[in-house]
Amino acid sequence: MDPYAIIKHPLSTEKSIRLMNDQNKLIFVIDKKADKKDVKKAVEEMFKAKVSGVKTVNTKGQKRAYVRFSPETPAIDIATQLGFM
Repeated sequence: MDPYAIIKHPLSTEKSIRLMNDQNKLIFVIDKKADKKDVKKAVEEMFKAKVSGVKTVNTKGQKRAYVRFSPETPAIDIATQLGFM
């Protein structure tokens, strides 16, 4: 799958900002057919960042991925690339 088809868009909410600062995580809305391996591969390819873990959740007709980045890749750097900060 194309990485840009897997990752639809990032979420910029109070919770996502808190997770970014406290746990080095970002939240993305993803394609419903994507699994954790697809998301990890897509994020690493899109942002040239090392991912240490992915958790997925189905909510309100959306599928979200909570992506934890490795310590050498701060989530705030990725958020800056996305225009959050």
